[in-house]
Amino acid sequence: MRQTTMTKPAEVVHEWYIVDGAGLTLGRLSSEVATVLRGKHKPTFTPNVDTGDYVIVINADKIVYSGDQEFKKMYYNHSGFPGGLRTRSIKEMRDKYTVEWIERSIHGMLPHTKLGDKQRKHLFVYKDDQHPHAAQQPKELVIKG
Repeated sequence: MRQTTMTKPAEVVHEWYIVDGAGLTLGRLSSEVATVLRGKHKPTFTPNVDTGDYVIVINADKIVYSGDQEFKKMYYNHSGFPGGLRTRSIKEMRDKYTVEWIERSIHGMLPHTKLGDKQRKHLFVYKDDQHPHAAQQPKELVIKG
């Protein structure tokens, strides 16, 4: 008889990965990073336990988007007050708010629960190729572009 093994939080070993975003498409990068943050790439994946790893994304300002989304796709925020709608184009997000642009894309692919909040904190995005996580000895995560 086979038994389903459930990973316990004390048994989880978190690893560090680094992704070079130069020339990668935003959607493909985001889906692969979200998979690693959740831990779905591991055979010990358990939906209710944080089995995911830490991910560092470098060269965020060199990530591209496909098609003619430059002025068509918009990002919306609302303050909750009348007239509080803020609209930004993808071009504006990429030029001025690069880190937020990538974080929003990846965060949207994670669960919107307490566990998802914990997994969101395992993502680090940097505009250039410098990052302060060299002591963690991150492994390179290759994403097919």
